[in-house]
Amino acid sequence: MIDYEKLKKALKRLQEQNKHRSSLFNVQETYLIEAVKESTIQRFETCWDCLWKVLRRYLMEEIGLSEVANGPKPVLRLANENYLLPSPIEVWLKYGNARINTSHDYSGEKADEALEIIDNFVSDAITLYQTLSGETWE
Repeated sequence: MIDYEKLKKALKRLQEQNKHRSSLFNVQETYLIEAVKESTIQRFETCWDCLWKVLRRYLMEEIGLSEVANGPKPVLRLANENYLLPSPIEVWLKYGNARINTSHDYSGEKADEALEIIDNFVSDAITLYQTLSGETWE
């Protein structure tokens, strides 16, 4: 049986922090804005990692695929082939690339690019969570 609790918590924390980030338009303190942005990116990374691993388990345990590579791109391709993704595969690969880029970006440019797609990612991740778990998002 697949435990969706980690994914649910990670996604809720990302959703919450992204709302905080969106509400910072009138804040003057640069350090606060940067701290919330960095926290949002960290939560995105955690959520992404949890999501593709749960998706992999779903493909093996619920769909019955015996050989699923241990990496996000092959998992996404199989999920797409099994009609699980709520958006086109290209969108999901973009999310995955954003996750990789944030780990190796020291200028902040890639982090800003990732922040631009967070709203869409949260929406797609919630839809995927509901598909996989059978639960309604609260």
